[in-house]
Amino acid sequence: MFKIPAKGQIWEISSPQIMAIMNITPDSFFEKSRVQSIDIALDIATKFIQEGATIIDIGGQSTRPGAAFIATEEEIQKIVPIIEAIHSKFPEIFISVDTFNSQVAMEGLKAGAHIINDISCGQFDENMFKVVTEFNAGFIGMHLTGDKENRHIIPTRSNIMEELIAYFQQKKKLLSSFGIEQWVIDPGFGFGKTIEENFTIVKQLNDLCFLNLPILLGVSRKSSIYKSLETSAEYALNGTTIVNTIGLKNGAHILRVHDVKEAKEIVTLLPQLV
Repeated sequence: MFKIPAKGQIWEISSPQIMAIMNITPDSFFEKSRVQSIDIALDIATKFIQEGATIIDIGGQSTRPGAAFIATEEEIQKIVPIIEAIHSKFPEIFISVDTFNSQVAMEGLKAGAHIINDISCGQFDENMFKVVTEFNAGFIGMHLTGDKENRHIIPTRSNIMEELIAYFQQKKKLLSSFGIEQWVIDPGFGFGKTIEENFTIVKQLNDLCFLNLPILLGVSRKSSIYKSLETSAEYALNGTTIVNTIGLKNGAHILRVHDVKEAKEIVTLLPQLV
């Protein structure tokens, strides 16, 4: 069992968990994940929870390829009312803030969030770890190469798993220097990697287990899946389910998804089949 601090609570990970994606953006790559009002957000959160989500991941800044960066204040204005409303209605549910901006992270935690989900693992904002420490918040750090502008450019590399291991070993030391010992790693499926590398990560996810940190897998409806199937994100649910099943079998602890019901079915059935 992993026990992650989560702003006054303990986030216990003893069995696979489902993180539901809620995008407070007009341009998320999957149209059905976009939320534009508090009422709609509460309806969607209710559905997520009924279907088995234990974490709702709320983001106001799209990180898809080609997405424009919005101002800090705009990002805060997008997410804070939604976080406040969901936390008020569902105080028992963990809320994570999908941001790489420490000021946004701070305001999200003040509004009721418990966890920060940072695609840059602190690389884009040097104050991020200070905020996490100040609030004793949960932290999810993703593998990413490059900076904000070229985060989706694929560098030349010889072995993706060796790079991931070296990256997270270095990040463990860095976070430890801020007093953050227990956190969640995300290998960054779909960020600056070839299709082959993305699928290698899923096939060899167990290689990361020796780091003794819980692993989040976020493959939901991403382009490596729908391009391989010659379709679109809208029709990539079945492909997503297949990849999530293999990822869970190979050591994933958290599935970050658009489709909670289907992910929960994997969590329920897989232990009876392996």
